[in-house]
Amino acid sequence: MAEDSVRIHPTAQVSPTAIIGSGTSIWHHCQVRERAQIGRSCILGKGVYVDFDVTIGDNCKLQNGVFVYHPAIIDDGVFLGPGVIVTNDKVPRAVNPDMTIKTDDDWIASPVRIGKGASVGAASIVLPGVKIGKWAMVGAGAVVTRDTQDYSLVLGNPARHVGYVCPCGARLEVIEFGRMICSSCGEELELAGEDQ
Repeated sequence: MAEDSVRIHPTAQVSPTAIIGSGTSIWHHCQVRERAQIGRSCILGKGVYVDFDVTIGDNCKLQNGVFVYHPAIIDDGVFLGPGVIVTNDKVPRAVNPDMTIKTDDDWIASPVRIGKGASVGAASIVLPGVKIGKWAMVGAGAVVTRDTQDYSLVLGNPARHVGYVCPCGARLEVIEFGRMICSSCGEELELAGEDQ
């Protein structure tokens, strides 16, 4: 079910059981599966795949070629760069040990959660069961194998914590333990209990 102000390109395939919020744009060759919920004012670029039972918040931007598998939860204001893959299977196999094709009953999906305002850079992969903190930033090409903290900057394969970022996107600098300041906008944040 889509609101009147939703824009869906004619080449996109959107399930009639998907819920699409007002102001959302779904572009060329996207596929939005059954019971997916996409919030208001989102942009799904060319070739985006949203699996069944995925939840995407308001004001999210999924660039071209993003794949999000069930039962991922993407909070408000999340950016997923081109080619990002959000996975769900910790033990991927096409067949069981007896060589029969696996069915939905033969595996357990491990949900991913991406927190409010977080950004995941181009060609990154988020592994099953991972939680990415609010306003965190994942560098391009990273493979995220474990949870990230709020405001954390992670890079590499496997992704490693290298610092913190402000909601504006710039690096945070330590003022004193637990307190940081943005090098760009001057915002001060308290990150009590976080390793710095």
